[in-house]
Amino acid sequence: MNKKLRCGLIGMPLGHSYSPQIHALLADYDYTLTELEEQEVGEYLKSDRYDATNVTIPYKKTVMPFLDEISPEAQRIGSVNTITHLPDGRLRGDNTDYYGFSHLLDTAGIDVKNRIVVIIGGGGASMTARTVAADRGAKEVRILIHRENTPENLPKFADAEILMNTSPVGMYPKNGESPVPMDLFPNLIGVVDMVYNPSKTALILDAEERKIPCISGLPMLVAQAKMASELFTGTKIDDSEIDRVTRIVELQMKNISLVGMPGCGKSTIGRVLAQKLGRKFVDLDEVITEKAGCPIPQIFAEQGEAAFRQLEHDCLEEISKLSGLVIATGGGTVIREDNRRLLRQNSETVFLRRDLSLLPKDGRPVSQANDLGELFKERLPFYLDAADHEITVEPDPEQNAQNITEVLGL
Repeated sequence: MNKKLRCGLIGMPLGHSYSPQIHALLADYDYTLTELEEQEVGEYLKSDRYDATNVTIPYKKTVMPFLDEISPEAQRIGSVNTITHLPDGRLRGDNTDYYGFSHLLDTAGIDVKNRIVVIIGGGGASMTARTVAADRGAKEVRILIHRENTPENLPKFADAEILMNTSPVGMYPKNGESPVPMDLFPNLIGVVDMVYNPSKTALILDAEERKIPCISGLPMLVAQAKMASELFTGTKIDDSEIDRVTRIVELQMKNISLVGMPGCGKSTIGRVLAQKLGRKFVDLDEVITEKAGCPIPQIFAEQGEAAFRQLEHDCLEEISKLSGLVIATGGGTVIREDNRRLLRQNSETVFLRRDLSLLPKDGRPVSQANDLGELFKERLPFYLDAADHEITVEPDPEQNAQNITEVLGL
């Protein structure tokens, strides 16, 4: 019986890595995460603790002096992210990020040829993006590093046509941060962000709002893992696997957020759905109640709706940063555009449409104070704007949960 390959990832920190899930979907070998201090890297590479390993920040350059052979591509880029043992025991370093980033551009349909490319960040990922852009015929490639990212200096980069973020700005838990103000770049025809958690960074959301072609980093992560897996095993993997694995991991990472009128069944259906999928369930109204220390009707009565809506936004901001949840929002959560934006960053959002005559009003201040028909007419555009999917609510919560899994492709 053949011994199972021992593969994995080294770096620091690795707490939010999705590499084990991705590699498990690509091939059958052990894949472990090993956090190392810089002084431990050399000893680890010389040990017999692994057969092949990926390398992530901050050690893509650190490992290079310990390798016996480095691929021409990795040498040109100046960093290594995949190490394998050659048959004679020597260590070889490759850079599969080049392939991954090329796949990212192709997937988004972003052509850098004869374009001015501005790359944000000066680390190993920046070097990969720079090499790919140059090889694809970019007219000019400029690097915008942190110390140059000032209001006085940014206008020098304003003629960018393609913007590429290779920095960690906007990455979980710093959701909502953007490395640059999008309005500074009037000539943009493409935006690429290597960050993949959250699913859509502030930079990507800004690009979407301006109808600029854009893409986040998850397809790159999967594509480079596919090539690394081929190097680990010596077995070719069909390119179609990249899209399949990307979609699976994307759904695992994203929250499932339920929106709809008060009383449409978001909480009931959400609990059933969470149990069905093995996810944690979060009821936004319950989070608000806990934070306020009193029931929602009391918040409305004592502080007014405006105060409630701000508290609702603050709670959603924290919850929506997380991954893999089922979230039941409040009936009026989506009326604020900034709340809809929070949902877009990391959710597949489902609109639950239910017959208005079946909606209860007890304990719901807004429903009690308004005609439900008029309220629904007012809110419907917001529900539709927020939602990626829609289902009609049926009497059986189990059936509704099943319908949601089907529309999501789970």
